[in-house]
Amino acid sequence: MQELTTLKLIERISTLLRAEQRKKYSALGLQPVHVQTLDYLANCNRFSDTPAAVTDYMGLTKGTVSQTLQVLERKGYLEKIQDLIDKRIVHLKILPWGQQLLKSITPFDVFIKAEQAIANKQFDSISAALYQALVALQNANDTNSFGHCKNCITFSEQDDHYYCLLMQQPLEQADLEKICREYISITNSGLV
Repeated sequence: MQELTTLKLIERISTLLRAEQRKKYSALGLQPVHVQTLDYLANCNRFSDTPAAVTDYMGLTKGTVSQTLQVLERKGYLEKIQDLIDKRIVHLKILPWGQQLLKSITPFDVFIKAEQAIANKQFDSISAALYQALVALQNANDTNSFGHCKNCITFSEQDDHYYCLLMQQPLEQADLEKICREYISITNSGLV
């Protein structure tokens, strides 16, 4: 198994998710933060439908949330409603157009394919499960793996010398721990 930490695996999976979101949502004229905000508002209760709650939940700045809410309001996805009791509080309500948008957004195909690829497998650690999820996502998305040279199928070691068979180049000791975009996982090659 790759010597990647759980955090690095989560970060790489998150990067793939953000890339998929940007592709899918830009076709709708939106940024991922817009859809994430609508999704939060669709799932929060009446005590948590305020700009301050969105800011806290999303971990964003007040300015970013303010701009996001302006875009969503201008596009007709949500409206701001002043609290009937405390006039300082503003509630955010998703409008029918925003609800339709959320219903129309289906799960990313690459994640469905990746989930199917690792279904019913047993893992001995969270890192092993995340690594297999990452490999399946990269295969489904047809993206490069970006793995460590020493774990690549094209890595060769002879007489204490390291060599990349793909690039036909010698490798230094320091290269072994570095991330390479030409990396080919042993699990992708069908040799496992």
